[in-house]
Amino acid sequence: PPPPLKGIKHFVVAIIIKHSSDEQSLEKNKVLLSKLNIVLVQILKQDWPHNWPTFIPEIVSSSKTNLSLCENNMVILKLLSEEIFDFSAEQMTQLKTKSLKNSMCGEFSEIYQLCHEILEKAQKPSLIKATLETLLRFLNWIPLGYIFETNLITILQTRFLPIEIFRNVTLKCMTEIAALQVGPEYNDKFISLFSIVMTAMTGIIPVDTAIADIWDKSTDEEQNFIQNLALFLTTYFGGHLKLVEQASGSREHLMAAHKYLLRISEVREREIFKICLEYWTKMVS
Repeated sequence: PPPPLKGIKHFVVAIIIKHSSDEQSLEKNKVLLSKLNIVLVQILKQDWPHNWPTFIPEIVSSSKTNLSLCENNMVILKLLSEEIFDFSAEQMTQLKTKSLKNSMCGEFSEIYQLCHEILEKAQKPSLIKATLETLLRFLNWIPLGYIFETNLITILQTRFLPIEIFRNVTLKCMTEIAALQVGPEYNDKFISLFSIVMTAMTGIIPVDTAIADIWDKSTDEEQNFIQNLALFLTTYFGGHLKLVEQASGSREHLMAAHKYLLRISEVREREIFKICLEYWTKMVS
């Protein structure tokens, strides 16, 4: 890049590293870092991969040196994914978008290994949450093997779905997976996904809970969880209802899921009612 742009890039990177290299600084400078992260991603959209081919190895390598730095790096990777895969149509040419998508997919194995290691071993809640939120942005575009041919779903189920602080983002990840439209070779994986989530749910919210009665007394997190459960079930049934209806041993979970949806439909909240109504309308039409 031209010397002034190179200077800006180095300056932004240096300031980000300075303010995210320890937990106290990361917390204290959150607002500044969020702005600098956005600036860095805008630079990446211009510079990467041609003028900054080592970006992915660098961000992965630096993540392994420091937990706080790693946490902020997860935010950068999430923002980059959003810019390339979610917002690119409005902001970049098709050629540039294609180049960035190819680069991201081509180098994703390093990013995945980093995320996987964090999700498998990390103990720091804020780092885990940042990684789950980043993973959520990856799930609609990464090669399917990373989802269905690894132990990713098992990790999400065993380590995070039962834990209150990770529950919402984990269920959103499961919903993203449920929304994938793929060939019959992954049918068993989708049946297993439904079983895994339903087993966890019945341990968190008993099936006969009068959800409408507890709604007003619930925290925002708990209300979000109920909405996320409705989204998971309606998304899953939207793509895989016939599959799970035909699967042996799924009847009990299928009944429980529809009981949940009936209970959630009774909640006097517009967005939740819309989610459930769309499903019931499709079901009877």
